[in-house]
Amino acid sequence: MDLGINGKTAVITGAAGGIGWHTTEQLLREGVSVVMVDIDQDKLDEAVERLPDDLPRPVTVASDLRTDEAAKALAVEVAEKVGDVDILVNGAGITGATGAFHEIADEDWVDVLDTNLLSAVRVTRAFLPSLRSHGWARIVYVNSEDAVQPYDDELPYCASKAGLLSFARGLARAYADEGVLVNSVSPAFIHTPMTDAMMEKRSAELDVSFDEAVESFLDEERPYMELGRRGDPEEVANVITFLCSQRASFVNGANYRVDSGSVATL
Repeated sequence: MDLGINGKTAVITGAAGGIGWHTTEQLLREGVSVVMVDIDQDKLDEAVERLPDDLPRPVTVASDLRTDEAAKALAVEVAEKVGDVDILVNGAGITGATGAFHEIADEDWVDVLDTNLLSAVRVTRAFLPSLRSHGWARIVYVNSEDAVQPYDDELPYCASKAGLLSFARGLARAYADEGVLVNSVSPAFIHTPMTDAMMEKRSAELDVSFDEAVESFLDEERPYMELGRRGDPEEVANVITFLCSQRASFVNGANYRVDSGSVATL
């Protein structure tokens, strides 16, 4: 299927691993020029090396998006290197502090909100003039099932994702008449470096193998994931790529769940 985005230009934050890397690969296969953004240049270089040889090489920019100045500088650098942007995928995020609510300090909350919510706000604001400039654009936010189904040991993360979902839905109303369509994708327990780190911690705490940690987490913490496994990052990238495409020309303000049915509250 022709997705109608050959020749478009995309910026992907959090692109060095997991969902962001797979989204990069898929957009490159659709003929999109991609700018990969992440906090560590070495990891970006490694991410480019992992791409198949038959694909064009993306541009990479290392940036810490926890300041407005950094987001503005990123937009300037991207404009200098590739010109206007048609697609923005906001994938930068962290799990942050976990545990009992009364044990999580103020600075832990600020760190998660700054990275997961405010970095997306800053980057969107920085690239919005470019996205609005030519009557066609796509913005996709990588959210989480936690946005609508919070877990009591991940409250800062959950709150940040709920805020991101609300932001995306509100933004979808603001610029749609200019051709800027805004949507979210909400995965659940995907095989990424972030969940690997979670499972390594669980494995150590329970004194079990990594695979046993994953299995017990699914049984005890995510019983509504009906397929009984972690999702693959490319399964999320499939949906993101569709939302970036001309095929999603009547999709705006949506939140696509890629979660194996995990949200029990809906």
